[in-house]
Amino acid sequence: MSFLEKPSPGKPLLDDTVPLTAVIEASQNLQSHTEYIIRVQRGVSADNSWQVVRRYSDFDVLNSSLMVCGISLPLPPKKLIGNMDREFIAERQRGLQAYLDSITQHPLLSSSLTVKKFLDPNNYCANYTEIALQQVSMYFRSNLKWEVLEPLRDIGWRIRKKYFLIKNKEQPKERYLLSWVDLGPDKFLSDKDLQSAMKLFTNLSTPYLCPLLFSSTSESSALLIRPFSEKGSLRDHICKAKPRESYLKKYCNPKKSQGLELPQIKLYGRQILEGLKLLHEASVFFGHLHASNVIVDNGVCQLMDVENGMLGVPSVLRPSFTQLRKINTTESIDVFCFGHILFEMTYGRPPDSVPVDQYPPVPYTTVVSVLQSILSTEACKSGMPTVSQLIQTPLFSDVKLQQSDKLQIKVPSRLKEALKTAKESLEKRLQEEQRVLHQHRRLTRAQSHHGSEEERKRRKILARKKSRQSAYENEEDASIRNNNNSGSGASSPPTCPSSPTPPSTTEHAPF
Repeated sequence: MSFLEKPSPGKPLLDDTVPLTAVIEASQNLQSHTEYIIRVQRGVSADNSWQVVRRYSDFDVLNSSLMVCGISLPLPPKKLIGNMDREFIAERQRGLQAYLDSITQHPLLSSSLTVKKFLDPNNYCANYTEIALQQVSMYFRSNLKWEVLEPLRDIGWRIRKKYFLIKNKEQPKERYLLSWVDLGPDKFLSDKDLQSAMKLFTNLSTPYLCPLLFSSTSESSALLIRPFSEKGSLRDHICKAKPRESYLKKYCNPKKSQGLELPQIKLYGRQILEGLKLLHEASVFFGHLHASNVIVDNGVCQLMDVENGMLGVPSVLRPSFTQLRKINTTESIDVFCFGHILFEMTYGRPPDSVPVDQYPPVPYTTVVSVLQSILSTEACKSGMPTVSQLIQTPLFSDVKLQQSDKLQIKVPSRLKEALKTAKESLEKRLQEEQRVLHQHRRLTRAQSHHGSEEERKRRKILARKKSRQSAYENEEDASIRNNNNSGSGASSPPTCPSSPTPPSTTEHAPF
C-alpha cells in the first residue's frame, strides 16, 4: 500500500507478526523435476490457509538468501542422479519439512521478507523499498531542504518500514534518519487525532525519548525524520555490530555479543523505566520496547519509535505475549518487554523463550531477582510488577539521575481521551486474540490426549472390560430365566392360565 493510497474499505490490515506454519502435504513428479505442495497457515485458524507449490531449486534460492544470518540451516543436499526415485523423494520431503520448521520457528528468520514471500507470495509481492523511495521523493519535491543520500536496506526487521539516510541542505554535515511505514492493524486513532499526537511528539524535548524532528501522516502511511546515531542502538552495542548492516547479519548469530557490566545495567535500566513512566503518565501506549529501539547517546538511553503504538504497527514480541493471558494491557506489555531487554543486557542475548525459570549464573543476584519477577512462570500467571514498583527495587532505586526536575508530557485533554479510547481498543483486540489462541490450545491438547498411545490403550482396556461385563450379565440373566422355568411346576402354587407369572426383573450389580 503506497503512501498516498487509501486502504480498501472494510479490508483488515495484515498483522505481519502472526506466525506462519508450513506443512508439505504432497509431492508430484513432472517431466524433469519434483514439485512439493505446501499448506501454509496464518495463525491458528485452518480457514486462513492456502497452498503454494515449490521446487527444490526454490528452496535452494531461499537458503542462499538466508546465508547472511550466519546460521547453519538443515537444507537437504542436492542430488543429480536418482533424484526422481520414490524413496529419495520421500526422504527429501522429510528433510525439506525439517528445514521449513527451522525457519518458521526462528523469531528473526520467520519475520524476514524473503521467507514471507516464499510462503505467502500474494501478500508480499510488492517492492516496499521502491514504493517508499517513490513516495519520499514525491514529498521532497515540495520540501526542497531535504535530500536522500542512500537507502539503509534491511537494517530493521519490519517488512513495511523502510529507512533512508538523508541530510538537510542547510546543515550538510548532519545526517538524519528518515523512516517510511505503513499504518498497522492496531491503528485506532482517527486521522485527525493521529496528526495531533504526531505533532505533539515532534520536537518534544525530554532526556529519555529520542527526538522526532518531523512527521507527516496520510490515511495509510507515515513519514518520520529523526537524528541518525552513528553508534547505533543498544542491541548494536551489545552485539558489537555495525548499525548499517542487515539485521539478519547483525543479530541472528552475533560473534561478539556480550552482556553489560552491572553499573551499566542499573543506569540504562533505570533510564528506560523513566522513559516508560513518562509515557504512561501521559496516557501514551508504547508496546515496542526492545534493544533495537533504544539509542544510547553519551551514557543516556533514549526510547525510539514511541509513535509506533499510535501508528498501529504490531510489536515484535506480540507472538510471545499473545500466549500469556495475564499480559493483556499496554502497561503489562511494556513491563514484559522490559524483562526481555534486561535479560539481553545481562546475558548478551534475548531469552530463547518465555517463561524463563532457569537463569545462567551471573554475579548480579539483584538482576536475577527482577528478571524472575517479570519472566518466570509464576509472574506470567499471577501478574508482574508495575514500572513504578520496578523503579523502587534495590537494583534501580539507588541510581543517580542527572535530570532532577520532574518530567512530564503535557497532553491536551481531548487527545488524552482519544488515546485512552484507542488504548482500550488495542487491548480488546489483543484479549480476543488471546482467547482464541487459548481455546485452540485446549482443543489441541484434548485431541492430542485422545490420540495418544497411552489413551488408546486405556480405551482398549476399558472396551474389553465392558465387553466382559456385558457377557457376564447376559450369562447370569439366562441362568436365572432357566432356573425360574425349570422349578415353576414343583414348587410354585397353581395359577390361573389367564394370569401367567411375570418373568424375573432382578437387576445385578455391575462387575
